[in-house]
Amino acid sequence: MTRLLITITLFATATLSLAQDAPASIKSTEVAPGIFAIEDAGGSITLLTGEEYNVLIDDGYVQLAPTVIDATSKLAGGPIDFVINTHVHGDHVGGNAALQESGAIVYAHDNIRKRLLDSPDAAGGPGGLPVITFSDEVTFHVNGLEAFVFHVENAHTDGDAAIEFRGANVIHAGDVFFSYVFPYIDLDNGGSVAGFLAAQRRILAMSDDDTVIIAGHGKVKANRTDLQAAIDMLVDAEARVRALVLKGSTEEQVLAANPLAVYHDTWNWNFITTERMTKTLYRSLTSE
Repeated sequence: MTRLLITITLFATATLSLAQDAPASIKSTEVAPGIFAIEDAGGSITLLTGEEYNVLIDDGYVQLAPTVIDATSKLAGGPIDFVINTHVHGDHVGGNAALQESGAIVYAHDNIRKRLLDSPDAAGGPGGLPVITFSDEVTFHVNGLEAFVFHVENAHTDGDAAIEFRGANVIHAGDVFFSYVFPYIDLDNGGSVAGFLAAQRRILAMSDDDTVIIAGHGKVKANRTDLQAAIDMLVDAEARVRALVLKGSTEEQVLAANPLAVYHDTWNWNFITTERMTKTLYRSLTSE
Protein backbone atom coordinates (compact mmCIF):
# COMPACT_ATOMS: atom_id res chain seq x y z
CA MET A 1 0.00 0.00 0.00
CA THR A 2 2.85 2.40 0.84
CA ARG A 3 4.47 1.83 -2.55
CA LEU A 4 1.12 2.50 -4.28
CA LEU A 5 0.63 5.82 -2.48
CA ILE A 6 4.22 6.90 -3.13
CA THR A 7 3.89 6.02 -6.81
CA ILE A 8 0.64 7.94 -7.25
CA THR A 9 2.09 10.91 -5.36
CA LEU A 10 5.22 10.99 -7.50
CA PHE A 11 3.19 10.71 -10.69
CA ALA A 12 0.81 13.44 -9.55
CA THR A 13 3.78 15.71 -8.81
CA ALA A 14 5.27 15.04 -12.23
CA THR A 15 2.02 15.65 -14.08
CA LEU A 16 1.36 18.78 -12.05
CA SER A 17 4.71 20.21 -13.12
CA LEU A 18 3.80 19.49 -16.74
CA ALA A 19 0.35 21.01 -16.27
CA GLN A 20 1.81 24.29 -15.06
CA ASP A 21 2.92 24.94 -18.63
CA ALA A 22 -0.41 23.87 -20.14
CA PRO A 23 -2.38 26.49 -22.06
CA ALA A 24 -5.59 28.03 -20.76
CA SER A 25 -7.40 26.69 -23.83
CA ILE A 26 -7.36 23.26 -25.44
CA LYS A 27 -7.02 22.08 -29.01
CA SER A 28 -9.70 19.92 -30.64
CA THR A 29 -9.71 18.05 -33.95
CA GLU A 30 -12.78 16.36 -35.43
CA VAL A 31 -11.44 12.95 -36.46
CA ALA A 32 -14.81 11.54 -37.57
CA PRO A 33 -18.33 13.00 -37.64
CA GLY A 34 -19.18 13.90 -34.06
CA ILE A 35 -15.90 12.55 -32.63
CA PHE A 36 -13.23 14.99 -31.45
CA ALA A 37 -9.66 14.36 -30.29
CA ILE A 38 -8.71 16.90 -27.63
CA GLU A 39 -5.19 17.88 -26.58
CA ASP A 40 -3.47 20.14 -24.05
CA ALA A 41 -5.52 19.16 -20.98
CA GLY A 42 -3.15 16.41 -19.79
CA GLY A 43 -3.47 13.05 -21.48
CA SER A 44 -5.54 12.99 -24.65
CA ILE A 45 -9.33 13.21 -24.43
CA THR A 46 -11.93 12.01 -26.91
CA LEU A 47 -15.41 13.51 -27.13
CA LEU A 48 -18.32 11.70 -28.77
CA THR A 49 -21.23 14.05 -29.49
CA GLY A 50 -24.72 13.51 -30.86
CA GLU A 51 -28.44 14.03 -30.43
CA GLU A 52 -28.74 11.38 -27.71
CA TYR A 53 -25.74 11.66 -25.39
CA ASN A 54 -22.34 13.29 -25.04
CA VAL A 55 -19.54 10.96 -23.95
CA LEU A 56 -16.07 11.96 -22.78
CA ILE A 57 -13.13 9.58 -22.74
CA ASP A 58 -10.85 10.81 -19.91
CA ASP A 59 -10.92 14.38 -18.65
CA GLY A 60 -7.44 15.80 -18.01
CA TYR A 61 -5.91 17.46 -14.95
CA VAL A 62 -7.83 18.59 -11.88
CA GLN A 63 -6.82 22.21 -12.33
CA LEU A 64 -7.95 22.25 -15.97
CA ALA A 65 -11.39 20.77 -15.29
CA PRO A 66 -13.25 24.09 -15.78
CA THR A 67 -11.51 24.59 -19.14
CA VAL A 68 -12.30 21.03 -20.22
CA ILE A 69 -15.94 21.27 -19.19
CA ASP A 70 -16.41 24.61 -20.92
CA ALA A 71 -14.69 23.54 -24.15
CA THR A 72 -16.31 20.12 -24.44
CA SER A 73 -19.78 21.42 -23.58
CA LYS A 74 -19.47 24.01 -26.33
CA LEU A 75 -18.31 21.40 -28.85
CA ALA A 76 -21.10 19.06 -27.81
CA GLY A 77 -23.80 21.72 -27.69
CA GLY A 78 -24.75 20.60 -24.19
CA PRO A 79 -23.46 18.99 -20.99
CA ILE A 80 -21.44 15.78 -20.80
CA ASP A 81 -23.57 12.75 -19.89
CA PHE A 82 -20.96 10.02 -19.46
CA VAL A 83 -17.22 9.88 -18.75
CA ILE A 84 -15.13 6.77 -19.38
CA ASN A 85 -11.74 6.58 -17.63
CA THR A 86 -8.98 4.68 -19.41
CA HIS A 87 -6.76 4.37 -16.30
CA VAL A 88 -6.02 5.82 -12.87
CA HIS A 89 -3.45 8.57 -13.49
CA GLY A 90 -4.32 12.14 -12.61
CA ASP A 91 -3.73 13.57 -16.08
CA HIS A 92 -6.65 11.41 -17.29
CA VAL A 93 -9.08 11.33 -14.32
CA GLY A 94 -8.51 14.76 -12.77
CA GLY A 95 -11.79 16.20 -14.01
CA ASN A 96 -13.95 13.36 -12.65
CA ALA A 97 -15.27 15.16 -9.59
CA ALA A 98 -16.11 18.37 -11.42
CA LEU A 99 -17.84 16.50 -14.22
CA GLN A 100 -19.89 14.38 -11.84
CA GLU A 101 -20.87 17.52 -9.98
CA SER A 102 -22.11 18.88 -13.32
CA GLY A 103 -24.27 15.78 -13.83
CA ALA A 104 -22.07 13.31 -15.69
CA ILE A 105 -21.66 9.67 -14.64
CA VAL A 106 -18.14 8.18 -14.57
CA TYR A 107 -17.49 4.62 -15.75
CA ALA A 108 -14.18 2.81 -15.21
CA HIS A 109 -12.56 -0.55 -14.74
CA ASP A 110 -12.89 -2.12 -11.28
CA ASN A 111 -9.19 -1.57 -10.51
CA ILE A 112 -9.42 2.16 -11.20
CA ARG A 113 -12.06 2.63 -8.52
CA LYS A 114 -10.07 0.41 -6.11
CA ARG A 115 -6.95 2.52 -6.54
CA LEU A 116 -8.82 5.83 -6.37
CA LEU A 117 -10.40 4.75 -3.09
CA ASP A 118 -6.85 4.82 -1.69
CA SER A 119 -5.93 8.11 -3.36
CA PRO A 120 -9.02 10.04 -4.53
CA ASP A 121 -7.22 13.37 -4.95
CA ALA A 122 -6.08 12.25 -8.41
CA ALA A 123 -9.75 12.38 -9.47
CA GLY A 124 -10.56 15.65 -7.74
CA GLY A 125 -11.52 14.06 -4.42
CA PRO A 126 -14.06 11.43 -3.30
CA GLY A 127 -16.63 12.93 -5.66
CA GLY A 128 -14.48 11.75 -8.55
CA LEU A 129 -14.79 8.04 -7.80
CA PRO A 130 -16.30 6.08 -10.70
CA VAL A 131 -19.96 5.32 -10.07
CA ILE A 132 -20.19 2.32 -12.42
CA THR A 133 -17.36 -0.16 -12.94
CA PHE A 134 -16.76 -3.14 -15.21
CA SER A 135 -14.36 -6.09 -15.17
CA ASP A 136 -13.85 -6.97 -18.83
CA GLU A 137 -15.91 -4.94 -21.29
CA VAL A 138 -18.96 -2.72 -21.68
CA THR A 139 -20.67 -1.25 -24.73
CA PHE A 140 -22.36 2.16 -25.01
CA HIS A 141 -25.05 2.28 -27.71
CA VAL A 142 -25.26 6.00 -28.38
CA ASN A 143 -25.72 8.37 -31.30
CA GLY A 144 -25.99 5.54 -33.81
CA LEU A 145 -22.60 4.11 -32.81
CA GLU A 146 -21.27 1.42 -30.52
CA ALA A 147 -18.56 2.59 -28.16
CA PHE A 148 -16.98 -0.74 -27.23
CA VAL A 149 -14.92 -0.37 -24.04
CA PHE A 150 -12.53 -3.24 -23.32
CA HIS A 151 -10.03 -3.95 -20.58
CA VAL A 152 -6.41 -4.79 -21.45
CA GLU A 153 -4.62 -6.56 -18.62
CA ASN A 154 -1.47 -5.33 -16.88
CA ALA A 155 -0.43 -2.97 -19.65
CA HIS A 156 0.18 0.70 -18.74
CA THR A 157 -1.44 -0.10 -15.36
CA ASP A 158 -3.74 -2.88 -14.11
CA GLY A 159 -6.91 -0.93 -14.94
CA ASP A 160 -6.45 0.10 -18.56
CA ALA A 161 -9.27 0.30 -21.06
CA ALA A 162 -9.37 1.20 -24.75
CA ILE A 163 -12.45 2.22 -26.71
CA GLU A 164 -13.40 1.21 -30.24
CA PHE A 165 -15.99 3.44 -31.89
CA ARG A 166 -17.63 0.86 -34.10
CA GLY A 167 -19.16 2.41 -37.16
CA ALA A 168 -16.68 5.31 -37.13
CA ASN A 169 -13.35 3.44 -37.46
CA VAL A 170 -11.83 5.30 -34.50
CA ILE A 171 -10.02 3.74 -31.53
CA HIS A 172 -9.08 5.64 -28.37
CA ALA A 173 -6.02 3.76 -27.07
CA GLY A 174 -5.33 5.78 -23.95
CA ASP A 175 -1.90 5.33 -22.42
CA VAL A 176 -1.26 1.91 -23.91
CA PHE A 177 -0.09 3.97 -26.90
CA PHE A 178 2.52 6.74 -26.64
CA SER A 179 3.12 7.91 -30.20
CA TYR A 180 6.79 8.72 -30.96
CA VAL A 181 7.64 9.27 -27.30
CA PHE A 182 8.86 6.60 -24.87
CA PRO A 183 5.92 5.04 -23.01
CA TYR A 184 5.33 5.18 -19.29
CA ILE A 185 4.84 1.60 -18.11
CA ASP A 186 3.75 1.92 -14.49
CA LEU A 187 5.22 -1.22 -12.91
CA ASP A 188 4.12 -0.14 -9.43
CA ASN A 189 0.46 0.13 -10.48
CA GLY A 190 0.24 -3.24 -12.21
CA GLY A 191 1.72 -2.36 -15.59
CA SER A 192 4.07 -4.66 -17.48
CA VAL A 193 6.06 -4.57 -20.69
CA ALA A 194 4.51 -7.84 -21.91
CA GLY A 195 1.00 -6.61 -21.17
CA PHE A 196 1.71 -3.26 -22.79
CA LEU A 197 2.82 -4.94 -26.00
CA ALA A 198 -0.13 -7.35 -25.91
CA ALA A 199 -2.53 -4.41 -25.62
CA GLN A 200 -0.90 -2.60 -28.52
CA ARG A 201 -1.02 -5.72 -30.70
CA ARG A 202 -4.70 -6.21 -29.88
CA ILE A 203 -5.48 -2.66 -31.01
CA LEU A 204 -3.33 -3.10 -34.11
CA ALA A 205 -5.32 -6.22 -35.04
CA MET A 206 -8.58 -4.25 -34.69
CA SER A 207 -7.41 -1.49 -37.06
CA ASP A 208 -6.96 -1.04 -40.78
CA ASP A 209 -5.13 1.54 -42.88
CA ASP A 210 -7.96 4.05 -42.46
CA THR A 211 -8.43 3.70 -38.70
CA VAL A 212 -7.78 6.80 -36.59
CA ILE A 213 -6.01 5.69 -33.42
CA ILE A 214 -5.98 8.31 -30.66
CA ALA A 215 -2.82 7.98 -28.58
CA GLY A 216 -2.59 8.93 -24.92
CA HIS A 217 0.48 11.11 -25.48
CA GLY A 218 2.73 12.24 -28.29
CA LYS A 219 1.22 12.47 -31.76
CA VAL A 220 -2.40 12.22 -30.62
CA LYS A 221 -4.12 11.62 -33.97
CA ALA A 222 -2.27 8.54 -35.16
CA ASN A 223 -2.77 5.46 -37.32
CA ARG A 224 -1.74 1.81 -37.46
CA THR A 225 1.62 2.70 -39.03
CA ASP A 226 2.39 4.89 -36.03
CA LEU A 227 1.24 2.14 -33.65
CA GLN A 228 3.40 -0.41 -35.43
CA ALA A 229 6.38 1.92 -35.05
CA ALA A 230 5.73 2.09 -31.29
CA ILE A 231 5.52 -1.70 -31.07
CA ASP A 232 8.70 -2.18 -33.10
CA MET A 233 10.58 0.33 -30.96
CA LEU A 234 9.58 -1.30 -27.67
CA VAL A 235 10.29 -4.84 -28.87
CA ASP A 236 13.75 -3.82 -30.05
CA ALA A 237 14.45 -1.66 -26.98
CA GLU A 238 13.61 -4.54 -24.66
CA ALA A 239 15.82 -6.89 -26.71
CA ARG A 240 18.73 -4.48 -26.47
CA VAL A 241 18.46 -4.27 -22.68
CA ARG A 242 17.83 -8.03 -22.39
CA ALA A 243 21.08 -8.78 -24.20
CA LEU A 244 23.01 -6.86 -21.55
CA VAL A 245 21.05 -8.40 -18.68
CA LEU A 246 21.85 -11.88 -19.99
CA LYS A 247 25.54 -10.96 -19.89
CA GLY A 248 25.15 -10.23 -16.18
CA SER A 249 25.35 -6.44 -16.48
CA THR A 250 24.24 -4.37 -13.49
CA GLU A 251 21.81 -1.49 -13.91
CA GLU A 252 24.71 0.96 -13.77
CA GLN A 253 26.55 -0.94 -16.50
CA VAL A 254 23.44 -1.07 -18.69
CA LEU A 255 22.91 2.66 -18.30
CA ALA A 256 26.56 3.30 -19.15
CA ALA A 257 26.21 1.18 -22.31
CA ASN A 258 23.21 3.34 -23.34
CA PRO A 259 21.50 0.64 -25.42
CA LEU A 260 18.61 2.91 -26.39
CA ALA A 261 20.80 5.67 -27.84
CA VAL A 262 19.50 4.86 -31.31
CA TYR A 263 16.02 6.00 -30.22
CA HIS A 264 17.00 9.07 -28.22
CA ASP A 265 16.53 11.78 -30.84
CA THR A 266 12.97 10.74 -31.71
CA TRP A 267 11.53 9.11 -28.59
CA ASN A 268 13.15 10.85 -25.60
CA TRP A 269 10.94 13.41 -23.82
CA ASN A 270 10.83 15.33 -20.56
CA PHE A 271 8.88 12.72 -18.55
CA ILE A 272 10.18 9.41 -19.89
CA THR A 273 13.76 10.07 -20.85
CA THR A 274 16.01 7.54 -22.55
CA GLU A 275 17.60 6.79 -19.16
CA ARG A 276 14.24 6.26 -17.46
CA MET A 277 13.02 3.98 -20.26
CA THR A 278 16.20 1.93 -19.88
CA LYS A 279 15.67 1.68 -16.12
CA THR A 280 12.08 0.51 -16.62
CA LEU A 281 13.13 -2.21 -19.04
CA TYR A 282 15.99 -3.30 -16.79
CA ARG A 283 13.71 -3.51 -13.76
CA SER A 284 11.08 -5.40 -15.72
CA LEU A 285 13.60 -7.93 -17.05
CA THR A 286 15.35 -8.52 -13.73
CA SER A 287 12.09 -9.04 -11.84
CA GLU A 288 10.68 -11.67 -14.24
